[in-house]
Amino acid sequence: MSESSNINKATNITWKATNITWHGMKVDKQVRAKANKQKPCVLWLTGLSGCGKSTLADALEIKLQEMGHRTYLLDGDNVRHGLSKDLSFSDEDRVENIRRVAEVARLMVDAGLIVITSFISPFRAERQLARSLMEPDEFFEIFVDTPLEVCEQRDPKGLYKMARAGKIKHFTGIDSDYELPENAQMVINGADSEPDVLADQVIAFLRQQVVLNADD
Repeated sequence: MSESSNINKATNITWKATNITWHGMKVDKQVRAKANKQKPCVLWLTGLSGCGKSTLADALEIKLQEMGHRTYLLDGDNVRHGLSKDLSFSDEDRVENIRRVAEVARLMVDAGLIVITSFISPFRAERQLARSLMEPDEFFEIFVDTPLEVCEQRDPKGLYKMARAGKIKHFTGIDSDYELPENAQMVINGADSEPDVLADQVIAFLRQQVVLNADD
C-alpha cells in the first residue's frame, strides 16, 4: 500500500455526529501541566515487533516515575484488548488503530501527562497523523532501530515463526511493509544495549529538548 493511500485512509474520516460545537473549559492543558509540574508530551516509540519497544517503554516509565513525573504508557498489545479489540491487522485497521491511539494520547497530553506509546505503527502517514494532533514541541518520534534478523531471533511471542509458516497474515516485516521513519527526533539502536541504558539515552534526550529539567 502506498503512503498516499495510507494518508487517505487515515484522514478521510466521516463525521457521523452533527450539531456539535467545541466547549471551551477554563481548566486547560496549561493549568493541568502546571499542577503536574511537568511539560506534557508524547514519546512515540515505533519499530518492528521484537525490536524492544515495550521493554524500553517499561524501563523508561519506571525511571520517569522515580523522578516524580506523572506518566501513562499505551502499549500496542494492551490497547487491542480493549480500545481496538474490534480491529484486525489489515492495513486499513492498523491505520484506524493508530488513529484511536493518537486521539487518546492527545487527550492525555491535554491532561498534563507524559505519554509513552509503544506501537509498531508501520506507516509514515499514520505516524504523521499522530504528530499533527499535537503541538510541535509535544510529539517526539523515537525509532527503535533493530534489524529484522535480530527481531526474528528474539521472537519473544513466536509471531515471526507463525508468520513465516503462513499462520499469521499481514505481519509487519514479513508480508506487510514497515516504512522507515524519515523525521524521527531520536533513533535508538535496539540490538546491543540493555533497556536501562536505552532509557537513560531517552532521558538525556528529553533534557536536551527541555521536556525534563537538567536536575531531574
